[in-house]
Amino acid sequence: MFLKLWQKRDKLNTKFSIKGFLYRSIYNEFIDQYRKKTNLTIVEEQYINKLKTIATDELSDKTANLIALVKKEIQNLPPKCKQMFLLSKKEGLTNLEIAEYLNVTTKAVERQMTIAFSLIRRKVGDKLDSILFLFFGINKKLKSF
Repeated sequence: MFLKLWQKRDKLNTKFSIKGFLYRSIYNEFIDQYRKKTNLTIVEEQYINKLKTIATDELSDKTANLIALVKKEIQNLPPKCKQMFLLSKKEGLTNLEIAEYLNVTTKAVERQMTIAFSLIRRKVGDKLDSILFLFFGINKKLKSF
C-alpha cells in the first residue's frame, strides 16, 4: 500500500489525511482479494471434490481386485508357509512366537515368510505391503472392538 501511495503522491489531495487514505486503500484491497479468492475457492472445491470422487471409485475397484488377488495367493501358498504367514499377519505373532508355537526354529519361520512374500509379491507386485495393511491391519482393529 505504501508503494501505491508513493506512485499516486502527485494526485493526492493534501486536504485529506494519509491515514484515512491508507485505511480505505487497505480495506478495498482486502475486499478485492477476498472476492477473488472466494470465487476461485468455490470452483476449486468443486473440482477437487469431483477428482476425489473419480479417484476414490477407481481406487476402490483396484483395491478390491488387489485384495481378492492377495487372498487367492495366500490360499495358494504351501501349507506350512501359509500357516506361518497367517499367524504372522492375521494373528500378529512375531517370528519367535510362531517358532515356539509350531516347535520350529526362527530361521525356519523366516525362510517360510520370505517364500510367502516372494510368491505373493510375484503375483501382486510392489503394492503388497499396503494391501496387507489394508487386509490384515483393518481386520485386527475390528477384532479388538
